[in-house]
Amino acid sequence: MGTALAAAADAAGLDFSPAQKLLVVGVCALTAGAAHMALAVFNDGVRPFMLDFIHGRATRNATGAVSFGLSAGFVFGLGAPMALSTGVLNPWLLFLPTDVLGILAPRRWLAPLLGAAWGAVVVYGLGGANELAHGLPVDFLTAMRQMSTPILFLFALFPALAVTKQFGRLRGALTGAVTLGLVVLTMRVWPGVFAGAPAMAVGVLMLIGFAVAADVRTSRAPGTLAAEGAGGVGVGVGPGAEDPMASLFSSGAARLRRHLPLFMALGAGVCALAQMKVFGGGEATSFLIAKGQYAEAAQVDFYRVFGFLPLIATTALASGAYGIAGFTLVYPIGYLLPDPFVAAAVGALVFALEVLALSSIGRALGRLPSVRDCSEHLRAAIGDALGLAILFGSLMAANAMGGGLGILICGGLYLLNEAMGRPVVRMAAAPAAVLAGGVALNGLYWLGLFTPVAGGPA
Repeated sequence: MGTALAAAADAAGLDFSPAQKLLVVGVCALTAGAAHMALAVFNDGVRPFMLDFIHGRATRNATGAVSFGLSAGFVFGLGAPMALSTGVLNPWLLFLPTDVLGILAPRRWLAPLLGAAWGAVVVYGLGGANELAHGLPVDFLTAMRQMSTPILFLFALFPALAVTKQFGRLRGALTGAVTLGLVVLTMRVWPGVFAGAPAMAVGVLMLIGFAVAADVRTSRAPGTLAAEGAGGVGVGVGPGAEDPMASLFSSGAARLRRHLPLFMALGAGVCALAQMKVFGGGEATSFLIAKGQYAEAAQVDFYRVFGFLPLIATTALASGAYGIAGFTLVYPIGYLLPDPFVAAAVGALVFALEVLALSSIGRALGRLPSVRDCSEHLRAAIGDALGLAILFGSLMAANAMGGGLGILICGGLYLLNEAMGRPVVRMAAAPAAVLAGGVALNGLYWLGLFTPVAGGPA
């Protein structure tokens, strides 16, 4: 797998066609403009702060500082390393900086220009950085491809983890056994298929099945309807009184619908970008796209939708600011479509349907508490699985480029980050440590204090 990934990444590199460059620059300009208008941001942690900004209770500089603080670690610790090691762009590298630039831009016309400038830096600058890094005595970018195997295989466990967190050990063990069995069967019977794909499909279906069954049992329990009628969405709302949460959600949905053409343009751009096969929506997806496994990449990103849809829907309704990639459905759809123009049309339609359906989705989530809760467990499970996979893969990369000394430097930097209270977020700390460790090993080589590992990284 590592050899195939290396060949694919070398073939793809970071050399973009003129059309791809133009699209990246245009999408970055559009996303920065949307962030400036407080209509959409990519960072889910920033979206709740947008409500105070929209209503004038927070300044542009203060909101921009929050966005920068929540995004910088992911940009330089995860987005850039993943793009350099796979040859595939990702949303952390493209959209988190345009969040910050758009929010901080003092004028509306300046925001798209700053976003376009960042897009140009990415498409024109990363290729040079990639060539420079591959020419070093210690090629840490090639070593970082070691992360692909743990990320792809451990990611397949997230449905079993989510089932365990929400429904207990017995059902979690059952889901885990089914996952393992399907991975082994797929590797044996369908060697050309990504082994985790069938396992994830069945695991997610089991999780949703358990959640729907729980909601059905709850709805049939005596007194449930009366309790729902008394409480509703809000807390302590009497008969005839207006629910403040419902009013807030209605206001947020109406604000988003007023800017429907902008969101359709966003959907068109992001979906076309995914169709061009130079963009992946997640960690595992980036490696799959680098290997040319687009159907499997679509499947992986489709499952992530279930984990983030409730979060994106509720924060968008509450704040009046949507997600740059919407519910992220445009990612898997884009991977599978044959033409960028078709992808643009379909992406625009998908975003229009998402925005128009937000209120209905919010009401449906209110009536399905177990389904709503399973998304939180899915997000946590994805974070746990990827956290271990990225850490383990980063140590494999450190060993490939520097043996025991590489592990000491990279592992030490990771532990130091933990001891210092995580100035770099945990998910991004290990890849950032590999980059810093690679620079350090090259410095030691030039000082005559280190000899690269024989054969170099595979």
